[in-house]
Parts: sequence; C-alpha cells; structure tokens
Amino acid sequence: MTGQAKIQIQDLYIRYTDGREVLKGINLDIPANRITVAFGPAGGGKSSLVRVLNRLIDLADVAEMSGQVLLDGMNILDDKINVVDLRRRVGVVFSRPIPLPLTISQNVSFGLEVAGETDGQIIDHQVEKALRQAVLWDEVYDRLDAPAYSLSGGQQQRLCLARVLALEPEVILMDEPTSALDPVTTAMIEEFLQRAKAERTILLVPHNQQQAARMADYAAFFLQGELIECGDGEELFMNPKHPKTRDYVQGRFG
Repeated sequence: MTGQAKIQIQDLYIRYTDGREVLKGINLDIPANRITVAFGPAGGGKSSLVRVLNRLIDLADVAEMSGQVLLDGMNILDDKINVVDLRRRVGVVFSRPIPLPLTISQNVSFGLEVAGETDGQIIDHQVEKALRQAVLWDEVYDRLDAPAYSLSGGQQQRLCLARVLALEPEVILMDEPTSALDPVTTAMIEEFLQRAKAERTILLVPHNQQQAARMADYAAFFLQGELIECGDGEELFMNPKHPKTRDYVQGRFG
C-alpha cells in the first residue's frame, strides 16, 4: 500500500448468531485520500465490513466479534466510542435508498440539524452543495419542499448520497451505490468520487467488476469471508498474484 492508512483493520473476525463466519481474521489498511475497492462474489463479507466501519454492525445479530478497527489510530470498536460522532466522520450509502419521510431539503439537512447546526444560511448552503455533488440539484432545485418519496428510485439514491455528503465526512463507505442508476448518472457519480478523494477516504463496494477496475486506486478481493489479496488497483486487476483472484478477475467463477 502506498500512502498513509486512514483505517487499519486488524484480525477482524465476525460470526453471526446463525453460525455464519462472515469475516475471518481480516487484516487490511485503507489508505487515506484514495478509493479502495472491496470486490468479490456475493457472500464474501464486503457488506459486513462496511457495517463494521461505522458501527451499523451493532444492529446485526452478531454472536462473536474480535479484532480492532483503527480510525486515525482510534479503535472504533471500543465500547466508549461515541457512535454518533463516528457516523458523522464515517458516512455510508447503501444500494437500496432509504429516504426519510420528509421533504427533499429536509432529508439533506437532517444530519446537520441533529449535529446542532441552527444557522439557516449554512444549512441552505450545505444542502445545495451536497445536492450538486450528488448530481441532483438541477433536477430538484425548484421543488425542494416536495416529499422525498416523490423522487424516482435513482433520484432517491442520489438524495441519500447528498444526505451523507452534507455532513462532509472524512470517510465515505459506498455499498453498490450506483446499482440503480443509469450509465450517464453513474459516470457523473464516479467522476465526483475521483474529485472527492482529494479530501476524503472512500471505500467502494462496486456492483460489477468493470466498475471495480475503473475506480480502484487500491483493491481488496474477498471470498467467503477471507481477504484473498489486496494491492494497487491497476496491478491487482491486470496481474493478480493469487490464483483465486486471477480466476475471478478472468471470469472463471462468480
């Protein structure tokens, strides 16, 4: 890995109450100001990893969890961690949009207001900025008071991205965030992420291998709860060292 690690995952193990071992002793450094792509077949543990990194795993039926996850040297799995503060620093966007039962504008400003922001001008500025970054402003600027549920599925997905961006998190976790978007909008979101990495650390679980190869500064291949191989994105996709990675990249399974 080149560059300083923003997140260090050390010996992370998770077993759910149904007996599934979803992550088996994962050791992975996620570099700052890069796009790290976690890819592999379904059931590899990628979504569980995303949930660990902003403590949404707390809501899952976990029977056993061990190891450490260090964010700038702080173990986020420590019981004393302020989870609300953590989720402001580490935002997450999932493949299925879940807008709040509020207006378009209120969806984006919600996190800011929960965090204590009361200045209307600052809130309005952040709402517009986030909607522009999420490639949604031009479609909704004249109906910000409309219900969020009036938006299409793809627009709702971008709204959820804007809600995260409004808080200006240090880390953005994205679990198949463009799976419901058309190719043109997907390209716009990818272009934004390439710009955003100058100020943020991004972990992306792509919805296909083409996106993985396009976006990866750094890449990690997961298979059945194990981290098989990680390294420079271009190198890993062009010249994988592990035979399982090579077989997957070449389309022999998955």
